[in-house]
Amino acid sequence: MNKFIMQQAQKLQAQLAKAQEELSNLTIEASSGGGAVTVTVNGQQKIQSVKISPEVVNPEDIELLEDLVLTAVNEAIAKSQEAAAQHLGGLTGGLKIPGLT
Repeated sequence: MNKFIMQQAQKLQAQLAKAQEELSNLTIEASSGGGAVTVTVNGQQKIQSVKISPEVVNPEDIELLEDLVLTAVNEAIAKSQEAAAQHLGGLTGGLKIPGLT
């Protein structure tokens, strides 16, 4: 019986490693201000790039630019977390395992 459990655990570990590798290659994009700020993250919630249109760079209204960046980053991370949960959900049986979702 213990051998069976060990085999199942090794199989699950390999599947999780593969899923996490796939998530690191997943690209998710979110924007704010009608595309004025675009943020790209991977499936592991790591920011890959931030693009800002020159027309929203106004030294007299830095707060607007800050808000646009914050909104785009938060949306991108939320989308990435949702994608990770969907991707890993089948492997974890719906359990919320810290560090995996």
